[in-house]
Amino acid sequence: MIGIVDYGMGNLRSVQKALERQGETCFLATQPEEVRKADRIVLPGVGAFEEAIAALQKSALDEVLTEKVRQGTPFLGICLGMQMLFERSYENGVFEGLGWFSGEVVRFDFSAMPSRRGDEKYSIPHMGWNQVTLEQPNHPFWQGVESGTFFYFVHSYYVVPKDVSLVACRTEYGEMFCSAITRDNIVATQFHPEKSQESGARLLENFLRI
Repeated sequence: MIGIVDYGMGNLRSVQKALERQGETCFLATQPEEVRKADRIVLPGVGAFEEAIAALQKSALDEVLTEKVRQGTPFLGICLGMQMLFERSYENGVFEGLGWFSGEVVRFDFSAMPSRRGDEKYSIPHMGWNQVTLEQPNHPFWQGVESGTFFYFVHSYYVVPKDVSLVACRTEYGEMFCSAITRDNIVATQFHPEKSQESGARLLENFLRI
C-alpha cells in the first residue's frame, strides 16, 4: 500500500490517480502513524521550500520519513519532494532541508550568461516538456526509458548534489542540471511523472517494482 505524504502542499490527487491507474492502492498520509503503515512512500510537492519543510517538521513527518527510509522502504520524491531531501535551499532565504544528501537547491540564473539573457526560450520558471540524459540507464527505475525521453517540468530551482554518483539524469535548460537522483531505495525526480503521460507512467510502474 502506497502512502502519499499530505503536508498541505502538492499535487496530491494527480499523483494518487496516476498511481491508481497502475492498479495500486493509495492513501493520503497526514500523520506519522499513517506513514509507518505504508509499504511505499511518495513525497510530492509544489510550492515554497520554506513552507513545505516547516509543515513536515510541525507534524513530525520529517522524522518518520527518515525512519522509514532507513528501514529500506521504497521512496519516491517529486519536484519539491526531491529538493527537500538535500541540506539546504536558497529559495527566498536560506532554509535547512531533510539533509538525507549533501547538496543545495539553487535558482536558475541566466544573468551571467549573455547568450541566455533575455532569451524567451530560457524564461523562469522552467515549464513544459524537456528531455533527460540518463546517467544511470541500468538502474531499474529507468527500465524501458531511453535517454532523450521527454518529461514535464515546472520549477525555478534545482538541486546541486555534492556526490555526483547520486545523479540519475540531467536536463539542459541554459545549463545542464540534475533532474533526478537514485540511491538504494530512494528515487526522486525534478520533473512530474504524474504529468508526463506514457513516459511518466512507465517510471511509476518501475518504482512499484523496486
